Amino acid sequence: MAALRSVLHGRLVQALPFTFGSQRFASSFKAADLDIKLTTACKPKPDPSTLLFGKQFSDHMLTINWSEKGGWEAPRIIPFQNLSLHPASSALHYSTELFEGMKAFRGVDNRIRLFRPMLNMERMHRSADRSCLPLFDKGELLECIRKLVEVDQEWVPYSQDASLYIRPTFIGTEPSLGVSRSGEALIFVIIGPVGPYFTTGSFNPVSLLADPAFVRAWKGGVGAYKMGGNYGPTIAVQNEAVKRGCQQVLWLYGEQEEITEVGTMNLFIYWTNEKGGVTRQSLLDLARSWDEFKVTERTMTIKELLGALDAGRVLEVFGAGTACVVCPVGSLLYKGKTYEIPTMQNGPDLAKRFHKDLTDIQYGRKQSEWAPLVA
Repeated sequence: MAALRSVLHGRLVQALPFTFGSQRFASSFKAADLDIKLTTACKPKPDPSTLLFGKQFSDHMLTINWSEKGGWEAPRIIPFQNLSLHPASSALHYSTELFEGMKAFRGVDNRIRLFRPMLNMERMHRSADRSCLPLFDKGELLECIRKLVEVDQEWVPYSQDASLYIRPTFIGTEPSLGVSRSGEALIFVIIGPVGPYFTTGSFNPVSLLADPAFVRAWKGGVGAYKMGGNYGPTIAVQNEAVKRGCQQVLWLYGEQEEITEVGTMNLFIYWTNEKGGVTRQSLLDLARSWDEFKVTERTMTIKELLGALDAGRVLEVFGAGTACVVCPVGSLLYKGKTYEIPTMQNGPDLAKRFHKDLTDIQYGRKQSEWAPLVA
């Protein structure tokens, strides 16, 4: 093709190649030891067309306790309930906490599928190591999660516009105010049906605020790990974006104002006659499988993006993530000036293609090893 099409990734921080102070254990909990206690009062299931993101939860949850003295306890599936934590629990004071975001989908064949769940387990394992929380067997945790979804499978919406969100969470629970590795910890997993992440709908463009005064992640930090402490401080900036008439934040970094990510999503730019890169592993793999254009990965500055917009080289800009799948970007506010992005005027052909290929796999319209069956 005459035009070089490429996609940009902005992650600055990569997983570090060494191990932190997280104690390694020869044993892990086992899914075979799972103890299941079912609720006696199931809640009514919501209408899929009324679902918001993260507001409703299923009947059951998974819990797995750990202590330095006793190691991992047997995993349990129990009725959904509040947690009981000591007020000095380390997660409440020092953010020794991490989480993952996954989804289960009810396919056109009524079978339930996960989507590349081992990638989530691998990242959760890396995050646990960085947080000095105890390590675990990734396959065993995934099997416990699969069983939880199986138990609450009627909570997976009978809809191809909705899904079941899965939130594995790992917290330090030692009742101590000392800043040290937690001697007690808890993995818990809650699940619930969700609709579109953005109130604008599943495939309507969002507007972005790019302000170099705010930084989300930096080299040597923990931006590559899915820790709660990476997200809480962004809420005030998100509110500032809304005040300025935008829906999401385009995060910049450093003196050169490198583009990193958009909101909680990875950022993709589809353009001509320049080199670029890709973030999200699934879109990267899909793009390479098409073998139609060059896919690379590098940093990019806001100046470079604005220059490409002025030159008319930008075709599409979109974000990608578990919650939103693929989300087009329609405009960018930078230093008081709004830059219109022609994403929707160009289809958006590439964003729609990514969205279709991903959802075809997730909802069983296309068979793939990326979507293992639950039930």
